[in-house]
Amino acid sequence: MTDALWPAPWVRAALDVAVLATLDGGPLHGYAVAQALAERGFGLLKGGSLYPVLSRLEEGGDVEATWVEGHGGPGRKAYELTAQGRERLAHDLAAWRQLGDTMTTMSTGATRHG
Repeated sequence: MTDALWPAPWVRAALDVAVLATLDGGPLHGYAVAQALAERGFGLLKGGSLYPVLSRLEEGGDVEATWVEGHGGPGRKAYELTAQGRERLAHDLAAWRQLGDTMTTMSTGATRHG
């Protein structure tokens, strides 16, 4: 991961939900997922970071992969959210928001009491 807006451990922790959120707009192949994440501040992900996440999400039933024949080039997998994946995305985003709110409250409290 290079050029990320956040520390690498944060990116790794958020990667599953970030991939799900990226796929919320419709099916994408792995390279397009990586590009979308990079555009949103996650940095340039290496295949060794992204594809294990996609595989784990597929094995867990949150993402479905289909093989798409290439037009004048090699075919590739396209990844798409399942109904279960949409539910997980909604749940995980709410949990991340709650974590952010808690951290903000803690920070605000620390400055008042510190």
